[in-house]
Amino acid sequence: MPEALWQALEYLKQGGWTMIPLIGFSLLMWMFILERWWSFRRLESSDIKITRAVKAMDEGSYKGVREGLRARLVRDFLERRAGEPDVDRRVLQECTLALRHSLKDRLAAIAVLASVAPLLGLLGTVLGMIETFDVISVFGTGNARAMAGGISVALVTTQSGLIIAIPGLFISGALARRARRLENRLDEVAVILDRHIKLGGPAPSAEVEAT
Repeated sequence: MPEALWQALEYLKQGGWTMIPLIGFSLLMWMFILERWWSFRRLESSDIKITRAVKAMDEGSYKGVREGLRARLVRDFLERRAGEPDVDRRVLQECTLALRHSLKDRLAAIAVLASVAPLLGLLGTVLGMIETFDVISVFGTGNARAMAGGISVALVTTQSGLIIAIPGLFISGALARRARRLENRLDEVAVILDRHIKLGGPAPSAEVEAT
């Protein structure tokens, strides 16, 4: 086993049992971050223009529509479209609201996991100090080696909590800003499509074509 891996395992061992939830929270947080990043990337890079979205509504078909944000709104709307302007406007609102909620998926969880990490580190600090004081009560202050274990727990868990929290909080903020930009894009196309329905765009075709 490479020496670097042994050193990493020894470092984790020094942090005590609080390193287990810290590692679990870190893995879960980064899993959510990667999922959100990939999802937002697809919604942005594979999107269609507003004119293409209006054309797809007029044709009553989402054939050739890709995986972008506007494309998803058009596809969801066409799958539920009734052909009555008043009903269709409500359907469009519901589809828009559902997509807005989907943009916020896991963002709160990422922020919570990043915020909890330093608290777990603080818990490890408290446990390490308790262990140190227990050693002092038995051996006094003359046994530095015995006290080192508790001090290691205190320092390693605090450091690990901060290492997890700092990038997590920054990335959480960046993802939240990206979600707001996508929400603005969604609202923009929803207003245009709603106006198009209100003004009486062409009726939907008899059968909506699948991609």
